[in-house]
Amino acid sequence: MEYGEEGVIKQVTQNLKNQLMGRGIREGKMIRMDTKQPINGPVVITIDRSTTSLGLNLAKEISVEVKHDDTTDGSS
Repeated sequence: MEYGEEGVIKQVTQNLKNQLMGRGIREGKMIRMDTKQPINGPVVITIDRSTTSLGLNLAKEISVEVKHDDTTDGSS
């Protein structure tokens, strides 16, 4: 994900599900990436109006389907 992108959590690595569920991070939830710190720093995300940070390695264990805004309506 890139800054400001939103998407739906599709999969969380099995061994992390219980740990992340307590933070509201579970499959089917909408997620937005707010910031990503440089040099393997943490990722700040928002889920259900709640903001949290995750280590980059932990964030990599979450599969997200990014929502793409298609504002093209075919008119010129």
